[in-house]
Amino acid sequence: MSRGSVLVVKLGARSLPGVAVELADKSDVAPDRLLPIDQIVADVPPLPNDLIDLASFVAAYYQQPIGQCLAQMLPPLVAEPTGRVPMAARYRLTASGHEALAGARSRGVAMRSLLGSARGASTAEIRALGAHAWRTLAAWRRDGWVEPMSEKADAPPDALELNPDQRSALAAAIPDPVRFQASLLQGVTGSGKTAIYLEAAATVIRAGRQALLLVPEIGLTPQLERRIVAALPGARIAMLHSRLGPSERRRQWLAAASGEAQLIVGTRLAVFAPAPHLGLIVVDEEHDTSFKQHEGVRYHARDVAIYRASRRDVPVILGSATPSLETYAQAMRGRYRWLRLPLRATAQTALPQVRLVPTRAAGTIEGIGPALQEAIGARLARREQSLLFINRRGYAPALLCPGCGWEAPCPRCAARLVVHRETAGLRCHHCGHAEALPRACPECGNQDLMPQGSGTQRLERALADLYPAARVLRIDRDSTHGKSAFAAMRDAIDAGEVDILVGTQMLAKGHDFARLTLVGVLGADNALYSGEFRATERLFALLEQVAGRAGRRHLPGEVLVQTDFPQHPLYVALAAHDFDRFATTLLAERESLGLPPFAHLALLLGEARSPEALQAFLAAASDRGRELAAAAADACEVYSPVPAALPRRAGLERAQVLVQSRDRAALQAFLPHWRAELEQLAERRVRWTLDVDPLGFG
Repeated sequence: MSRGSVLVVKLGARSLPGVAVELADKSDVAPDRLLPIDQIVADVPPLPNDLIDLASFVAAYYQQPIGQCLAQMLPPLVAEPTGRVPMAARYRLTASGHEALAGARSRGVAMRSLLGSARGASTAEIRALGAHAWRTLAAWRRDGWVEPMSEKADAPPDALELNPDQRSALAAAIPDPVRFQASLLQGVTGSGKTAIYLEAAATVIRAGRQALLLVPEIGLTPQLERRIVAALPGARIAMLHSRLGPSERRRQWLAAASGEAQLIVGTRLAVFAPAPHLGLIVVDEEHDTSFKQHEGVRYHARDVAIYRASRRDVPVILGSATPSLETYAQAMRGRYRWLRLPLRATAQTALPQVRLVPTRAAGTIEGIGPALQEAIGARLARREQSLLFINRRGYAPALLCPGCGWEAPCPRCAARLVVHRETAGLRCHHCGHAEALPRACPECGNQDLMPQGSGTQRLERALADLYPAARVLRIDRDSTHGKSAFAAMRDAIDAGEVDILVGTQMLAKGHDFARLTLVGVLGADNALYSGEFRATERLFALLEQVAGRAGRRHLPGEVLVQTDFPQHPLYVALAAHDFDRFATTLLAERESLGLPPFAHLALLLGEARSPEALQAFLAAASDRGRELAAAAADACEVYSPVPAALPRRAGLERAQVLVQSRDRAALQAFLPHWRAELEQLAERRVRWTLDVDPLGFG
């Protein structure tokens, strides 16, 4: 056994995995109280020292138990199915496979072509064909038509074709010799940031090292994988995200840990992937909130990636069209190298024109104004595609009684139930509670209940009525819950089988549809009423991202944003695609208010069934925190308890205490002492957690 070995130990009636972080010859614990190790997991290599050290940093910075941090780094400890080969293997047709498939016209033509070539096909190339391809491969292997090839290394990928701006950014992002450097790659949508990521990865792969690419959404990984396979033929790729089954995720993890995987691609959890030959980390869409874990160990993958790159002395590239203000401020201060791509990568394409149109104009039908109706009709006539973006799923966000003003509430949350037409019911998007649509108002008996507002389902129905010949496709969490549903929808869009898309932020980033020339935005003003100080920053990023879906190829794009506030600085900057002006304004506001990135926050969030127990615990926590802050010359400010943004969820009352400091080091020094005080309070009826650098307030 060595440091980092993965172990199984028995605690009570349960056998649990663990990691050996230190080895000791003796213990202060009485021998009869020491428990033996049941098993050393031999088929999982020990976690390397750099990951154990990274876990120690994450535990200390985010105030979490180191065991939970190490758990993020382990693969699923499942038995490997028999008859399966490692991820790194390539496959080819056998002689019997060539013979059996020679006359078949409709049986996996693309698969046959890949597997029948002299170089065979990698698992990444097969998965890029779609979810069905993996099942087909398994069936063909059972029939003896496919066999694994030898695992000799493929030739390093050739250099990609880049334009002068891209070549300049690439040269600046990868220092020679390779060493730690954090770079902000700020490029407009369609400027070719992904091409730079892939060529940067190819550069380190040619040098015999590994690259780690983090992406914000699981839905982006299949499309990105196709691009990687095309750009880096022969590169061995490991994919790590939550939709992989345990066995597949384990295989991918082992390929990364062995160094066989040259490129590791994944969502936030992949920041903890083992990579013995790590040479580069890339964080795509670094501003995206999905990089922040909101349960358990509440780490931010972007920040962990920067720390990991610094400890491994390798470059890290943070890419975005709309950087987070934290990253933007670091670039302004000169701490990050600032690389800009102000133009789209292809000379024939330009950023789409943005028009601000009234929300309540005469002739508006189900929220779709006359200007947007006309623009959609024009695209249908030209056989081009349109996208209508509304960041609300369901049919309507509320059910209202016009007689007495009753709105259908969630019985477990301080929220309204959302009307869902497909299930003819009401559903809470916070706790999952569902119930049937009432026949009448429970308060006054009125039977004329009215859905209020629009969601994706209502918009889909309105478009079908307005344009009966159009092929309308809705893409949101409800319509894509199947494992391969999103991939099938994306393929239909690429094939021109869809005329109008209706979607939420699932469609806002990373997708490139050749014939999509119109984006219409509904309901954007809702975010302007939010009390969250990051709301306008997030809204601008979301709108700029969704606007960037239009006109990405040879056809010009147009964006129509329906708003009641066309003179709002956010919309003025959006119309000019001027993120820098908007960011400068926001930074001045944040500095005057002492908010991030000019201050650092920690949030104590408490939940309990008893509001009295919750308030007593948080009041005591706040008092203890103020005493500690006073003893440390008031470097931290501890506020009084306040209700969370959602004060009741799933039957639990929720409230919070905010800690704020202009000095990150002072906050980090304060938190361990405060946490010790919180544990001393020992209120068993209250569940609490600390969130360091929170992105939202409960």
